[in-house]
Amino acid sequence: MKRTRCAAVVLAGGRGKRMGTAVAKQYLMIHDKPVLYYSLDTFEKSEVIDEVILVAGKGQIPYCLREIVQKYGFQKIKAVVEGGTERYHSVWEGLCALETAGWKDGYIFIHDGARPFINEEILQRAYEEVLKSHACVIGMPVKDTIKIADEKGCIQMTPKRSLVWQIQTPQVFSAELIFSAYREMMQKEKELLQQGIQITDDAMVVENVCGCPIRLVEGSYDNLKITTPEDLEIAEVLWSRNGKKSSNEKSGEKS
Repeated sequence: MKRTRCAAVVLAGGRGKRMGTAVAKQYLMIHDKPVLYYSLDTFEKSEVIDEVILVAGKGQIPYCLREIVQKYGFQKIKAVVEGGTERYHSVWEGLCALETAGWKDGYIFIHDGARPFINEEILQRAYEEVLKSHACVIGMPVKDTIKIADEKGCIQMTPKRSLVWQIQTPQVFSAELIFSAYREMMQKEKELLQQGIQITDDAMVVENVCGCPIRLVEGSYDNLKITTPEDLEIAEVLWSRNGKKSSNEKSGEKS
C-alpha cells in the first residue's frame, strides 16, 4: 500500500508546431475530450498521485482553469502555473510551485500532457522502482534497428538493439534529488548550452548534474506522444480499442 506522498508536474505548454493547427496539440480532441484531459484523469483517479501541478503555456492559465480544471472537476490540481521558453524551464516552474507549497520530500512524477494514455499500472511500476532507486524513467525497448549518424548524414555506428530504449514519461525522482538537480542546472544553464548540451528531458538534468544512475521502467507502446496529425489519428484508434475494453470489463463481458 502506498504511503510516501507523490506529486505530478504535468506539462501542457507546448505549441505543437509540427501538428500544423491553430489550437495547441494538448487541447485538440480525442473522441470528445481534449488530449490533456486523459492524463489528468489518470492522475486524478490514481492511488499513487496525491497532488498535481499543471504547467500551461504563456497566456493559457485562464483557459486551463476554465476549460480543463473547472470543467472536468479535477480536485488534485493544486496550481496552474505558466511555463517557460524550453521544456526544462517549464519543469522548473512546476517544481518551484511545489516547493512554494511546502514539498521537500516524497517523489515527483514529471509527465508530458501530450501523452494521453498513461495508466495506473505504469504509475504503480514507476512508484515501486523509485522507492528503491530514487530515479527512474518510463520507456520501451525499440522495435527497429537504430543507426547513429555523423554530421554528414552517414552511418557512424549501429548500437545493439537490445540496449536501446525509446524514452517516455513520466520520469520520476525523489523530491530532494530533482529539486537539487534542477536548481544546479538552472545556475549552470549558460555553461551547459555553451558546451552544446541540449536538455531534452529530466533524466538528462540528473545525468549531467548529479551523475546519478537512472533505472528504466517498462511503459507501453500505447503511451505515445501526440506530435503530428498522424499521432492524433492513432490516438483515436487507441481510444476506441481501450474504451471498448474498459466498457466490457465494467459490464463483465469478455472480449
